[in-house]
Amino acid sequence: MSAVEDKHWWFVARRRIIASLIERFVRPPAGAKVLEAGCGTGGNLALLARYGKLDAFEYDPTARAKAAAKQVAEIDFGALPDQVARPDGSYDLIALLDVLEHIEEDEASLQRLGGLLRDDGKLLLTVPAVPSLWSEHDVIHHHHRRYTRRSLEQCIAKAGLKVERIGYFNSLLFPIAWVQRQAQRLTGRHAPLDAIPGKLLNGALEKVFGLERHILGKVDMPIGLSLFAVVSRKA
Repeated sequence: MSAVEDKHWWFVARRRIIASLIERFVRPPAGAKVLEAGCGTGGNLALLARYGKLDAFEYDPTARAKAAAKQVAEIDFGALPDQVARPDGSYDLIALLDVLEHIEEDEASLQRLGGLLRDDGKLLLTVPAVPSLWSEHDVIHHHHRRYTRRSLEQCIAKAGLKVERIGYFNSLLFPIAWVQRQAQRLTGRHAPLDAIPGKLLNGALEKVFGLERHILGKVDMPIGLSLFAVVSRKA
């Protein structure tokens, strides 16, 4: 991740989509308190720091060191659901970006993060979607699951939180990904999905994926490789 997240089409376009979701559906106040839960090697830190005072935590020591080296925010140790040393009611925005699928106790983790939100705060989360697309890629990245819209809604509800917005994204490239996964199953060959493709292809994929930032929230996509949700505490 550290080697590719500044240039790989998926990471670059996803950051644009995340920014669009925050600006459209979260709208954090001036001077907001922001937390990234599970920041990995820090590819989203600079983006999230635009919206206020940023805190972050990460479980893996190697990833935590790489994130800290970016000198955007102080990166603490933390592990969901039980090892998060943050006071309740602290944050206007919490970002949980492709992290929940790595955690066995997903409901308890959302419940813990919900407790960290201020009364009008929002949790923005993204997860991989469509369980039938499970592949070697998920195994390599230590995923426990891929979600459907319904299963993610149920998880959020069981955590005692409220869905403000939810939807699929990375939809325009879904047909290509579906064909690729089926071909992998037939041939038994698993090409690495994290490698940066050639410059022209990388740029084209970035533009196609990035286009979705203009339509999310306006068009309810029927399917996609990922899901997003904007979540709040229940009144």
